[in-house]
Order: sequence, then C-alpha cells, then structure tokens
Amino acid sequence: MAHTVGIVSLGCSKNQIDGEQMLARLEAAGWTVKDDAALCDVAIVNTCGFIQAAKQESIEEILELAKLKAEGQIQAIVVTGCLSERYREEIRRELPEANAVVGIGANAEIVKVCEDVLAGGHPEIFPPKECLPLNGPRHLLTPSYFAYVKIAEGCKNRCAYCAIPLIRGAYRSRPIEEIEDEARTLIQNGAKELVLVAQDTTRYGEDLYKAHELPRLLKRLCALDGDFYIRVLYCYPDFLTEELLDTMASEPKILKYLDLPLQHCSGRILRAMHRWGDRGKLEALLSHVREKVPGVTLRTTLMVGFPGETEEDFEELCEFAKRVRFDHMGCFAYSAEEGTEAAALPDQIDEDVKSHRVEVLMEQQMALEQAAGEALVGKTVRVLVEGWDRWAECWFARAASQAPDDIDGKVYFHVPKDAKRRPVLGQFAEVEIADCLDGDLVGTYQESGAQGGC
Repeated sequence: MAHTVGIVSLGCSKNQIDGEQMLARLEAAGWTVKDDAALCDVAIVNTCGFIQAAKQESIEEILELAKLKAEGQIQAIVVTGCLSERYREEIRRELPEANAVVGIGANAEIVKVCEDVLAGGHPEIFPPKECLPLNGPRHLLTPSYFAYVKIAEGCKNRCAYCAIPLIRGAYRSRPIEEIEDEARTLIQNGAKELVLVAQDTTRYGEDLYKAHELPRLLKRLCALDGDFYIRVLYCYPDFLTEELLDTMASEPKILKYLDLPLQHCSGRILRAMHRWGDRGKLEALLSHVREKVPGVTLRTTLMVGFPGETEEDFEELCEFAKRVRFDHMGCFAYSAEEGTEAAALPDQIDEDVKSHRVEVLMEQQMALEQAAGEALVGKTVRVLVEGWDRWAECWFARAASQAPDDIDGKVYFHVPKDAKRRPVLGQFAEVEIADCLDGDLVGTYQESGAQGGC
C-alpha cells in the first residue's frame, strides 16, 4: 500500500509552486497525495518566514500537526520553506516535534526526506539556495482553471526592510522556452488564467538575457493557442518600461491589471527603504500608466510604521492614496526582521501606532473601493466562474479586475430560474452588476454570455 502525503503550504504563491513541485516528485515516486495533510502518513509544512505574523502562523501549524502526531493520526512532520531556511537552528531546538527540517535547496530531495522520516530518521539537509528547482512537473493546489507560473526566483532589490534576498538568494530567471512549455501544458489542461509571479517580475531576464525581457515573454505566451488570459503580479515601478506598458495595452490576452507594490510615497521614507521615487514621481508614473493602458486596474501594497515615519509622513501617505484612488490596495505594518538594515535603524514605531495607521488607511481605501463598485451598477462584466456559495445560495466568480485567492474580492451572482444555460465552473460568463457590498460585486447572470453548460 502506498504511503500518503499532504502539504500545508503557507505564504506566497511562489512558495505554493515549490510545494506543488514537491508533491509531483512524491507522486511520481509512488506516494499518494491527499488534500488534507492531517490525514496522511507524512505532513509537509511549507513555511513562510517573511514577517512576524507569517512566522507565527507557520509555528502554529507545526504545533497543530504535532498534536495529531502525538495521537498517532500522522506518523511524521517535515518542515521546509522559508522559515526553516532562515531559522534552521531555532526550529531544531524549539520544535523537536518536527521529524525533518530542510532548506529550500532540498526540495529536489523531498522523496528521500519523506522516506527517511518514515524509517525513523531525522534528516537535516540545507543545500545551497540555488539548488531549489525552478522547473518540473507540478501537482496543482489551485483549481484546474487557473494556475500560478513562477518566472523567476530570488531577489536583488535589497530593500532595507526585506529578508527575501537572505532567504531566497540572488535573482534567477527561467528560460522563456521553459515557461512557454509549462504555460502550454497548463492551458491544454484547462487553465483559463495564468498568473505570472516572481519577487519582481519587471526584472525578468536581466540575469539570463542581460535585458528586461518581460514584454518578450508576454508576447510569446500570448501567441499560445486557447481562450485564456494572463495576469502579471509584483511589478516594481523602477523598471516599468514603455515597452511593457505598450505590450499590456496591445495584447488582448493580457489583463489590464497592474500590481505595483509601492510601499510609501514619502521621498525620505522611500530613500531609507532603498526604494525608488517620491510622491511627485509616483503620481506622474501612475497617471502615465492610466494614459498608456486605458481601463487599467491599479493595485498596490503600502507599508506603515517604517522606522522614522512621522505623523506628517503618514498623513501624506493617506492623501496620496486618496488622490491616486487605487482600485485595490493592501496595507501592512512594518515588521523588524533580523538581519535586515531597517531592523537596526533608530526611531522604531510603537506597535499600537502601526496598527492604528493600518486601520485608518484601510478604512479610507474600503470607502473608495465601495464607491468604485457602486459606479459599476448597471454594467456587464466578464467573469471567470469559481464556484457555488451554499450559504449565500449563489455563484461566485472573479472579474479581470480581481486577482485570485481573495486578494481583490469577488463577484457574486444569481441565475434567473428560467435560464436555459447555466454557469460552468472554470468557464467565462457575463454578469450584470446590481450592487456592491463591502467591496464585493453582486449581480445577475447573463445567459447570452454563457459558455457551455446544460
């Protein structure tokens, strides 16, 4: 009888892709992959170590699985991912419940690691970060109708607050042909949306081709056959070239959606962060983006509470966000991470102050998003159908303006009783918007836009 394995994958989509590759290796070796790690012989915890809250979530998951191991429900726990890469000694010392603690460079050896723990071993393997596989089969953890595609690994931006370069190493782009082959397979298997990710997608190709080649990659992907679209996440303002904007504007398969994690608008704070720009430059850039890519959805992530951020800096950030009117925005409090330059800076901000600033900024943003949603009432939008909500007794989907994993909300819709064609999971449909509730859109299914179904 085959041994069973499951994974708890935490943190970002890039980490999830690593988990999908590990599961595919185990599957190829004869293991049975289950959706629930708590019901398996071996539970893998693919940890996140980005900020304090993510680290705490990883630790709590390990401890929950440790209870199940003590009860005999699972046999072994394997800890991998960013937290184990960064805090290997601490995990081995503080979490003896883990049967194996391995680094990201050991992902290619996951079959041997899982076999060893079932045999009573306690492997601790930490190869160089560059040994992390960038290519290979994947056991998708997303529904078949969309998938993340990692186009590069690592980072070289060296932002003062960020530990990613310490954890993930230098920037490494995947060859265009390799990405193209993976995308073709995903589309042939039913993917309607490909979400391109990297720590910084705009740097794609600079190591491999000595040039920023995201536009060329996008054009190659757009040439693939099929009814699908492409979403690009994590673009940095530094390398937002005219060629990239022209490509987004001209290629119908590229969603007019731009994710720009700006972090702040104060020139003084951005310089301390080792980030590009100031308020004037950022406002000019965003205005230019909207002019070059009509109808573009703009999303950003902002950070409050960076060391030395004054009330005046925070008020300027609020004014900036209100003036720009981002379509979607996330906000998080600065977290002092060991080994980063910012952790040693003076004038660290009190945690209560940081939390209050997050709350104020997000309340302002939610009001803006509510108003934008209400402006869509009466309009028809194309959506990707994702499922049925049995509590609300309606379908839910995402529009082009909404990224997956509940980042930007959803579109909820009802189907008229006399409709002859029904929505199909993982297919496109059209919905007439009737309302906006807390940022989520609500509407009615338009049968004329249905694709398939009975």
